[in-house]
Amino acid sequence: MKSVTRSLRVLEAVAQHQPVTVGELTKLFGLPKSTVQRTLVTLAEAGWLRANRKDTTRWEIGARVLAVRPAALQGSSLFAAAREPMVRLRDAMNETIHLSVPDALQCMVVVDRVDCDHAVRTFHTIGDTSPLHATAVGRAILAHLPKRDVDDLITAGLERFSDTTPAEADELRTELDRIRTDGYAVNRNQYRPGVCAVAAAVLDEDGTPLAAVAVSMPEARYDGERAPEWGRLVADTAAEISRRRLGA
Repeated sequence: MKSVTRSLRVLEAVAQHQPVTVGELTKLFGLPKSTVQRTLVTLAEAGWLRANRKDTTRWEIGARVLAVRPAALQGSSLFAAAREPMVRLRDAMNETIHLSVPDALQCMVVVDRVDCDHAVRTFHTIGDTSPLHATAVGRAILAHLPKRDVDDLITAGLERFSDTTPAEADELRTELDRIRTDGYAVNRNQYRPGVCAVAAAVLDEDGTPLAAVAVSMPEARYDGERAPEWGRLVADTAAEISRRRLGA
């Protein structure tokens, strides 16, 4: 049991201090470096931890941890409030609808999905993660966060996933201004090739973004001229989820 308890404590410490090095964890726990390293490798092999992409000497939470959260959310007010409006949005558009929540500034995590009946459609596994700056759901969240949080994200670096990813600070800030004005975010091949999405934020009573609801589709069915129409539908769905969650 000691090894299980130690592993859980290391997992919690990584979650709190990520990305963190073996040396930093060694100092934190007062354990031999070899013991900490062995625990990290074991957790990584099981999918609970992963090496940071930009600095492989640092460790961060893995996708398996992020995938656990959706199951825990299924009894939450957010999950319950979102399901019916998501189904209606799917019925109106016949495209995939998904709900994502932010993991601080680390990533967005898919927590629910309603599929359409097209033979060719986008697919988001529950627990999938994606960067905030490169996706419609992420930018819908960023548009409602304090300026200091956006500055922190920019300082950490904006990875470019395609030629159209907003990977420059001014470009991202301009896009967030547009989202605040229009009420919705658009992603056209900015993260995954051939995948487009329109998203809007689900807000708490004080305006804090809790989640983002999105409609996603293959690029072949995306029509830029209809983006404002789709944006209104998605924004209305996000607003309804907010109201339902607050019992309004």
